[in-house]
Amino acid sequence: MEFGFDAKTEELRQGLLAFMDERIVPSLPVFDEQVAALDDRWAWSTVPVLQTLRSEARDRGLWNVFLPGERGAGLTNLQYAPLAEITGRCIRLAPAVLNCAAPDTGNMEVLAQFGTEAQQAEWLDPLLRGEIRSAFAMTEPDVASSDATNIELSIRRDGDDYVINGRKWWITGAMNPDCRIFIVMGKTDPHADRHRQQSMILVPRDTPGLEVVRGMEVFGYDDHDHGGHAELRFTDVRVPASNLVAGEGDGFAIAQARLGPGRIHHCMRSIGLAEVAIEAMCRRASERVAFGRPIAEQGVVRDWIAESRVRIEQLRLLVLKTAWLMDTVGNKGAHTEIQAIKIATPKTVEWILDKAIQTHGAAGLSQDTELAAAFAGIRTLRFADGPDEVHKNALAKAELRRNA
Repeated sequence: MEFGFDAKTEELRQGLLAFMDERIVPSLPVFDEQVAALDDRWAWSTVPVLQTLRSEARDRGLWNVFLPGERGAGLTNLQYAPLAEITGRCIRLAPAVLNCAAPDTGNMEVLAQFGTEAQQAEWLDPLLRGEIRSAFAMTEPDVASSDATNIELSIRRDGDDYVINGRKWWITGAMNPDCRIFIVMGKTDPHADRHRQQSMILVPRDTPGLEVVRGMEVFGYDDHDHGGHAELRFTDVRVPASNLVAGEGDGFAIAQARLGPGRIHHCMRSIGLAEVAIEAMCRRASERVAFGRPIAEQGVVRDWIAESRVRIEQLRLLVLKTAWLMDTVGNKGAHTEIQAIKIATPKTVEWILDKAIQTHGAAGLSQDTELAAAFAGIRTLRFADGPDEVHKNALAKAELRRNA
């Protein structure tokens, strides 16, 4: 088993590490200042420092590195994974700088894999150039969306058009005015097999009947610095039939294809975030004195630090193994591991962040560190792409069948 990075991955890693240290991390305070000064705080992707950094990313060959094939950098999942980890060290800015931020990455993958040439020209190419943003509208307020077959939004054929009615919420990126296109999942045939009822369709933001009802908050954070999360209402929204992605009934399969690489991206970025939390925990423990000695000398704090290192090393190996399996046997062959990393990553990183917050005392709860916001984001990840319990249930059923 080979644990080293290949030459191409190592070259990109070193280039990205240098870019992070020299430009991205030092630019975060400037980014925050410029976003705070906006008249429309959701228009974060327009701030000058981000545009400058994006131009530099292109020049350094670090643009669209998430996407395989000729349109992207041509990397495998295993090659991109360590780069995603590095961007997790500055998760609010680095993914956007490289045009590797969710939900655009998953949407670009959908369009690249399933879109028609016309759809790719109109929407994928501008996304790849970083000229627009996008959103993926699947979750609904009135049903348990952890089971995607429950989706109720109606997509009804009417001549040369489809008419869309229903509600969505927690639609990440939708508050950003640069979000010009929505990939919307709904039901085209409620009477078909339960996994063939759903379809995906492209809905431009300015389509009549599409309403952004409100922004959603996560533990009080509005996440405006990456486009927020919105509740949407679709009322007799009419789009051409040519906006359908692939065919009627393909929505569920497309969603599953979208989620595989996305989980690698989420998990590796989360590992990068956890590494920053461990560093902050060690720094605080060494500097803070309680009861006459640095808290780094307290056994319980040392236990947290040691456990954090063990857990993150275990997690990284599992995620990299999953990426390797996806490259070698495909998403279906890696299904068990994909579910495993979705279960293990948020829980592990949440535990590490909790200990880092505890080490910082009250400061860890405040806006003076990134820890509280990071904790809110990781707690959200236990719902995103399906809650832990759904994946555990499916994983256990597969194990029972395998051992029957």
